[in-house]
Amino acid sequence: MSAPVVVVNQKQMREKGAIARMNNIKASTNVAEIIRSTLGPQSMLKMVLDPMGGLVLTNDGNAILREIDVSHPASKAVVELARSQDEQVGDGTTSAVVFAGEVMGLAAPLLDRNIHPITITHGYYQALEDAVKAAKTLSRPLDINNEEEMLSVIRASLGTKYVSRWSDLMTKLALKAVSVIGHHLRGEGEGESAIQTSTDMRARARIEKIPGGTVEECEVLSGVMINKDVLHPEMPQKIENPRVVCLDFSFKYEKANSQLNVEMNEVADYESLLTLEEDYLRAQVAHVMRVKPDVVVTEKACVPFAQHLFVKEGVAVLRRVRKSGNNRVALVTGATVLHRPEDIEEHHVGTGAGLFEVRKIGDETFSFIHHAENPRACTVLLRGAAKDVLNEIERNLLDAMSVARNVLAAPAVVPGGGAFEMALAAKLEVTGRKLEGQEQTAYLAIAKALEVIPRTLLQNCGANVIRRITELRALHHKEGNDAMGVNGVTGQLCDTWEAGIWDPLSTKVQIVKSAIDSACMILRCDDLIKARAKKDM
Repeated sequence: MSAPVVVVNQKQMREKGAIARMNNIKASTNVAEIIRSTLGPQSMLKMVLDPMGGLVLTNDGNAILREIDVSHPASKAVVELARSQDEQVGDGTTSAVVFAGEVMGLAAPLLDRNIHPITITHGYYQALEDAVKAAKTLSRPLDINNEEEMLSVIRASLGTKYVSRWSDLMTKLALKAVSVIGHHLRGEGEGESAIQTSTDMRARARIEKIPGGTVEECEVLSGVMINKDVLHPEMPQKIENPRVVCLDFSFKYEKANSQLNVEMNEVADYESLLTLEEDYLRAQVAHVMRVKPDVVVTEKACVPFAQHLFVKEGVAVLRRVRKSGNNRVALVTGATVLHRPEDIEEHHVGTGAGLFEVRKIGDETFSFIHHAENPRACTVLLRGAAKDVLNEIERNLLDAMSVARNVLAAPAVVPGGGAFEMALAAKLEVTGRKLEGQEQTAYLAIAKALEVIPRTLLQNCGANVIRRITELRALHHKEGNDAMGVNGVTGQLCDTWEAGIWDPLSTKVQIVKSAIDSACMILRCDDLIKARAKKDM
C-alpha cells in the first residue's frame, strides 16, 4: 500500500501564523503596559508579592518583571529583554520594555494590511541602523573630570527613582563609589566595547545594608567591611597600616579521610596524639608568622589552639569569611589569596590598607579594612529605617553607579526627557519619506514608536498629552530644537541641555537596539510548538 498523501492547506497555515503573531504582539504589549506607569519622575510604585509572601515595593522595571510570573513565551522574551538591558548598561530597563511594546503594537496594523513580517523586520532594521548613526550627531562629549557635569548625568538618572528626595546625597555616593575604582573599570577599547569589558559593579563596589539610623548616614568606604568580629577579645581591634594575609586554609588538624585506626592503651598515648595535632598547628602558624602579618583573613576554620598562638603574636584573625569577601580584601590591600601557608612570601602580603578596625553598628559587629590608597574595590554603607526602603535604595543606587560607569567608559551624553527620542523620530521621518514601497511604512513605524517615551512621561505627570506632544513634534521638525523635551515633574516643555536633564549615549543606544532586536525576533515567529515529554521506555 502507498503512503497516505497529506494535503497542506496553505490558507490555513497562513491564518494560523497570523493568529500566532497577533497573540505574540498582545502578550508583549501587555507586559509593557504593566510597567508603563513606572516611567519618569512622577512614576508610580508597584507592590509585588513573591511566592514566599515577601513584599517588593519598587518602580524599577527589571525588579518588577523579575518577580512577576508570566507564562506566554513572547512575554518571557520581553522579560528577558529587561534583564539583558540591566546587565548590559544597568539602566533604562523600563524605557526598553515600553519602547519594545510600542514597536510590537505598531506592527499589528502592518500585518493586517498583509505586509509580510520579513518586510517589516527589514524596515525595522534599516531604521535601527539610521537611528544609531543619528544618535551620535545628537550627543555631546562629557568632561569626566568636571564633577558638576558628572553629577548632572547621575542626578538625571535618579530623578525617576524612589531616592530622588535624597538626590544630592545619592549622586555623590554613586560618583564617589565609581571614582574610587573608576580607573580599574575602563575597558581596553573605546565607546561601547569599553563598556562591555568593564568589570561588574557588584563585584567591585559591594553594598552593605544595615537597618536603623537615617539615610543621611550612608557613606562610601575606600575599602571593605566584613560582618565578622575578631576571634578572641585579646586580639587587637585597631591597627594602622596593617599587613594583611588572605588564606583559603583551615587552621585545624585535618583527620585522615581513609580508614585509620588509632589504638591507645594508656593516657600517654592520648597525650602524644594531642601533641601531634599541636605540633602541626604550630608549624602552620609559624609559616604564616614568617611574613609578620597584623591581620589574617581565612575562608575556613581556626580552632582555639591556633587562636591562642595568634593571640600570643598579637595578630587579629577573621575566620569563615566568604570567598567573595576574601577576594575583595585582596583587591583592596593588594594581597594574594593562598591555599597553603608554606607558600607565603613577602610579596603575597597586602599593605595597601590604611586602617583595620572593629566597630559595632546597631546590634552587629563589623571589621573594617579601609582607608586604602589605591583600592580596586569599595563598600557602600547604606542606612535606613526598614529593609524595604534599603532594598529600593540599593536598586536605585546600583542604577546610578552603572550610569556613572557607562559615562566613564564612553563619555558622551544626549538630551533626556524624551528629547532624544523625539529628535530621532523627526530625523527618521524625514529619511523615511524618501523611501518607497512597503518598507517605508515599517520604517516610519519606528519613528512613530519613538514618541512613546515623551508621551508616557506626559501621561505619568498628568499633563495635557495631545497638546504637549503636538507642540513637541512641531518644535523638533524645526532645526535647532533637538534638545526640547519634557520636564517630567511639571509636564512643561523645556530645553533639556539647560535644565541639566542628560542621559548617557550608550544607555539610549542600547535601549533602541535591544527593543528593536527583540521585536523583530518575536515578529518572525509564526507558530507556537509545545515539545512533547518523552514517555518512559
